[in-house]
Amino acid sequence: MSDAERGSLSERITTRLLKLDAYRKASCVMAYMSFGGEFEPAGFIGILLAQKKKLVLPRVVRGSRSLQLYGVNNLERQLEAGVWGIRQPNASLCQEVRASQIDFVLVPGVAFTVRCERLGYGGGYYDGFIRGLEAPRPALVAAAFALQVVPELSISDTDERIDQVVTENVDYCRNQS
Repeated sequence: MSDAERGSLSERITTRLLKLDAYRKASCVMAYMSFGGEFEPAGFIGILLAQKKKLVLPRVVRGSRSLQLYGVNNLERQLEAGVWGIRQPNASLCQEVRASQIDFVLVPGVAFTVRCERLGYGGGYYDGFIRGLEAPRPALVAAAFALQVVPELSISDTDERIDQVVTENVDYCRNQS
């Protein structure tokens, strides 16, 4: 997919994300900085900051295969290059956030099914994060291009499902079959 097409489809997905009840009700939103050819969250992040919602971004901790969560309000000043070149919060410039404070999580992934099964990048970082969430857990929503939604995925017991997949044209909910 060209950068222009990726940008256009990302804008369409962002419009759909912003209309979700779970997003509109959220005051604290966890997102991510993009990697490779996935959904570009910059527009989504810009709007949520303009709406005065609290932005939380993850910082990868390779040794423990976990995510540390930080509040970010200035992408230019508070981010640095992290693992795999993905921009992440500079821990010395940001305040740590507890997962229990988050109302809405934008979850990355390589591929998804209509049953909201998710294939990540293989590190298990988000699966571990999701497993560790206490009830009531935040809404777990993936922004994906339609071409990332496939009929079946080879998933394991450690792969965590999410609540919803939002594409440029269709939303899939976990309770749908």
